[in-house]
Amino acid sequence: MALRQTEGLIGSIIALLGLDLAVPDHTTLSRRAESLDVVQPRPGPGPVHLLVDSTGLKLCGSGEWLLEKHGTKTRRSWPKLHVAVDADTGQIAATALTTSDVTDASQVTDLLDQVDGPIASFTADGAYDQDGVYGQVAGRHPEASVVVPPRSGSVPSETAQTAPTMRDRHLKMITERGRMAWQETSGYNWRALFEADISRFKRIIGDGLRARTDCRGATEVAIAMSALNRMLKLGHPEYVRLP
Repeated sequence: MALRQTEGLIGSIIALLGLDLAVPDHTTLSRRAESLDVVQPRPGPGPVHLLVDSTGLKLCGSGEWLLEKHGTKTRRSWPKLHVAVDADTGQIAATALTTSDVTDASQVTDLLDQVDGPIASFTADGAYDQDGVYGQVAGRHPEASVVVPPRSGSVPSETAQTAPTMRDRHLKMITERGRMAWQETSGYNWRALFEADISRFKRIIGDGLRARTDCRGATEVAIAMSALNRMLKLGHPEYVRLP
């Protein structure tokens, strides 16, 4: 919701409640968003199965208006939203907002630092198939499994025969049993739940950002994620992880 609409909504609610309170104008809301600290609910105490990926967001405002009215070119830069989802509850556990040129793997540290409890598994797509990602997860959560599909043409490490890494074990299973069997056995298919959460975000919140600065954009995303998590707590399907 745009800040002018938010100002009007708050004013209407206060009037209906019969309260004599001043309504902050939209410029005040915009300034406060620069430094607002949004407290995010953390996952439960148990080990978390993280599903990680990113999605692009549009920049709403004059850029979209100019495109529609005058046919001008769209903005070449767009924000990228990195998200980590708790596979068991569907709750959004961590977020990071960057520019479009930032790689997915470079935000793993930021996302992991936002999760206080232990992590049981880290599942992501092939863009995260890097030694650095395995190292970052292992450095913080040594017992966590990393479920990332090796890229096409990947080869085992030099120590695959004597001391195989987690990635080597993935490659071996794919070679022996095929990609589909690996996805089912490793739990990679649970990543589809991430796509459902992103779809829910864009259908309910929208696919664009209204904030014009990085700090305000981060605040806008944090408020949206908090609202979605609260909505999910009111009612959601229960998933049972099968052995």
